[in-house]
Amino acid sequence: QVQLVESGGGLVQAGGSLRLSCAASGRTFSSYAMGWFRQAPGKEREFVAAISWIGDSTYYTDSVKGRFTISRDNAKNTLYLQMNSLKVADTAVYYCAARRSAIVVLTTAAYDYWGQGTQVTVSS
Repeated sequence: QVQLVESGGGLVQAGGSLRLSCAASGRTFSSYAMGWFRQAPGKEREFVAAISWIGDSTYYTDSVKGRFTISRDNAKNTLYLQMNSLKVADTAVYYCAARRSAIVVLTTAAYDYWGQGTQVTVSS
C-alpha cells in the first residue's frame, strides 16, 4: 500500500511558477512509475507528466512541454512537478499517482494509488 500526499499548490499570476511535491509512504516507492494528473472544473482528469521508476525517462502532455518538469527523489520518497510560465489554462486540481509497475503509462486508469489533490489557480 502506498499513500500519497501532495503539497505546494496555491494562487499565482500568469507567468509565475509553482513547485508541487508529493510525499509517498511505503518502501516500494522507488520501484513504481509515477505521474501527475490534473482536473479542471467540469472536465475529466487528464495526464500531465510521468516519470520512470529510476527517473531516467520523462513524459509530458503537449500543452506543458518546455514549461513543466517532473522529477523524483527516491531517497526522500518524493515526487516533484516544477511548473513555470503558468497560464490561466493550467488552473486545476493536481494529483500525483503511483503505478504498481516500473513501466510508465500515460492513462489515468493505469495508476493504482492517488493523492487527495492540491489546487493550483492561475490568475490573469
